[in-house]
Amino acid sequence: MRKLIYGMNVTLDGYIAAPGDDIGWSVPSDELFRFWSDQLLATELSLYGRKLWRTMSSYWPTADRQPGATPAEIEFARRWRDMPKAVFSSTVGEVDWNTRLVTGDAVAEITRLKAGDGGPMDIAGATLAGAAMRAGLIDEYVLATAPVLVGGGTPFFTALDSWVNLNLVETRTLPCGVVLTRYETRR
Repeated sequence: MRKLIYGMNVTLDGYIAAPGDDIGWSVPSDELFRFWSDQLLATELSLYGRKLWRTMSSYWPTADRQPGATPAEIEFARRWRDMPKAVFSSTVGEVDWNTRLVTGDAVAEITRLKAGDGGPMDIAGATLAGAAMRAGLIDEYVLATAPVLVGGGTPFFTALDSWVNLNLVETRTLPCGVVLTRYETRR
């Protein structure tokens, strides 16, 4: 069975985006880019919801050719572009960059993918991850917590029907002040 990992940049008060889908609070450092780039390297398939897919696909396919791109940003952009991806949406008409579109039942498809052979998968996007969380499909949570409070917006965690007990696996602090934490779901 494949492992499913939910990880994103998050504010100290638990949001992945401030009101209006503002992610301007998240100004990643080279250390943070390297961390997420290493996560991509260890992942076989990335699962995206519609909103985050649109955000990522509007920038990362050509980010390695942007003036002033750092080596860490260039490496992340290339790994992101090459990574096999699945986008879950009933409104997106077309996808690109090594991506397939899934228009059916997201939980059923994620369950099918988890049951198959292969390496770890990551999931990104609050709505899609929330559905997987409520279905008990997430095996690991990775939070890159920025030292900022935004007071509202899109929460990292969704409302749950029951508790999810976790084990702390790793904690470390990057020089930029971001605290990385990894938790495994206790089964």
